[in-house]
Amino acid sequence: MLRAWTVSRKKNRTPLIEALRKYFSYGRRGKWTFQTNGMVLYYHAETEIKRHQLVRAEVSPYDGNWTYWSKRRGIYTGTPMRVSKLLKKQKGICPICKQHFTPDDLIEVDHIIPKSKGGKDRYDNLQALHRHCHDAKSKNDYLYDWLDNGYEWKDDVLTVPTTRD
Repeated sequence: MLRAWTVSRKKNRTPLIEALRKYFSYGRRGKWTFQTNGMVLYYHAETEIKRHQLVRAEVSPYDGNWTYWSKRRGIYTGTPMRVSKLLKKQKGICPICKQHFTPDDLIEVDHIIPKSKGGKDRYDNLQALHRHCHDAKSKNDYLYDWLDNGYEWKDDVLTVPTTRD
């Protein structure tokens, strides 16, 4: 089908082989790979399958459960973009107390390594915490020597112990 399309696009004065070389060249699948300018046409079998999680039957975008929709989509009206992205990255769980966020919780954005200790203001150094968890962590920030690399990655979230071991 692509060969017929190429033939239909060729001008009468252009030889067929030159018209075919314009769109077909040696590539991943051999000599007759349909590609141009670094773009390759994938076969259907090469397309990655992306599974989607079903929406729970009892929830609606209008019911006010912003934590569910922020965790699910990474965006929700009325929720700051930074909080929504962090909720999605953390799968809706507070890294300190390991509890799920609920719509009634007060959520604060925390620097894992405090800016006063050399931490950057980037997403890999931010985490969403319950307000009371944030207070407990911030209280102990001065006790912790950040150069010890005591923090660790768990499920793509950087976590820090709340107290010194």
